[in-house]
Amino acid sequence: MPPMSHINLFSGLTAAPDERFDTLFSGSAVRIERIVSWGQSSPPGFWCDQDEDEWVAVLSGKARLSLLDPDEEVLLAPGDWLWIAARRKHRIEWTLPDAATLWLAVFVREQDAEVAKTEVES
Repeated sequence: MPPMSHINLFSGLTAAPDERFDTLFSGSAVRIERIVSWGQSSPPGFWCDQDEDEWVAVLSGKARLSLLDPDEEVLLAPGDWLWIAARRKHRIEWTLPDAATLWLAVFVREQDAEVAKTEVES
């Protein structure tokens, strides 16, 4: 799907059997996605192991993620965000089943990750 030029982040939050992924922007170093979950979670035994760093925020709803090395569980509610380094395995344990969990995710390719992380922490 090509990047969108304009979208209200809260539009189209309808329940669906699969998570919805909308690419809002994609460039040479960064990709921004809107993700809508309605009770979805990672399949049993599946761990996401991506080659991009990810900054993710929950705008509505709730979710619990598990991360490895170091092992931790994180509960995300509206306004909470998390930085997930490239190659750090993680999974979604649950999202709210009866309401939309709206995510905003920014993926940064490894060569630009340190600059982006420094800017986020400032």
